[in-house]
Amino acid sequence: MDLVLIRTYFPEGTQGVLEWNGTIVCYTIELPWLGNQKRISCIPEGEYILQKRFSPKFKWHLHLMNVPSRDLILIHPANDAKKELLGCIAPVTKHTGIGKGSNSRKALEKLKTLVYTVFDRNEEVKISIIDSRLQGNDKK
Repeated sequence: MDLVLIRTYFPEGTQGVLEWNGTIVCYTIELPWLGNQKRISCIPEGEYILQKRFSPKFKWHLHLMNVPSRDLILIHPANDAKKELLGCIAPVTKHTGIGKGSNSRKALEKLKTLVYTVFDRNEEVKISIIDSRLQGNDKK
């Protein structure tokens, strides 16, 4: 399974649209791009393998593997990137401002329903993170 995260960058945060087969799964929020600095920047564009992960804080969520110069980059619930993220990606049902969204837990459940069935078949799930300007569109 190949997911595509199409990002739009702003000084205050990063907005995204997460798609599978050209269909929107959910929207995303992240920290702004600040050169991949730990805990204050979103991660670099590229292709990453996703894995299931469990923690007491977030319960079942997703982990992006082999992120350059970073570790424990997760997809977990958050509605305000600057207050709740340290470089991770938060799914949201809609954007409410730059780096802000709503109903993150609901969006994560939708995403997990989609990808966990693929994991259950022992198949790989990848996420490609790209700049919206390279797509010729400006999705928000």
